[in-house]
Amino acid sequence: MKFNIYAVRIFSLNWTRSLAFYKDTIGLPVKFENADMGWAEFDLGGASLGLEQATPGDDESEHLVGRFVGLSLQVDDIDAVYQQLTGAGVEFKGPPARQPWGGVLAHFIDPDDNVITLLGTA
Repeated sequence: MKFNIYAVRIFSLNWTRSLAFYKDTIGLPVKFENADMGWAEFDLGGASLGLEQATPGDDESEHLVGRFVGLSLQVDDIDAVYQQLTGAGVEFKGPPARQPWGGVLAHFIDPDDNVITLLGTA
């Protein structure tokens, strides 16, 4: 049996705003988007990042928004990406920091307060 990651899902209470953030501000290429479905997919070079509309007022749905997502997006030059994104108004929890295991991490916050990690190796 073989398993492949199809998509990692991020939930949003304001899907249209988050779609613009990931597409225009972050610059992820869109594979699919449908406002009626409240679903978009961004190409991550294999698996997709799925953006899914959460239901405002629904406790279960709202618990999926505004949290550390556990998603790491690897970039070639984390310092350059950090500078580019902060210049575009993206909020980070702090600058890129080298980790004891050798990688470099920086965490940014999307419009729904979801926290996404950038991972660099240099």
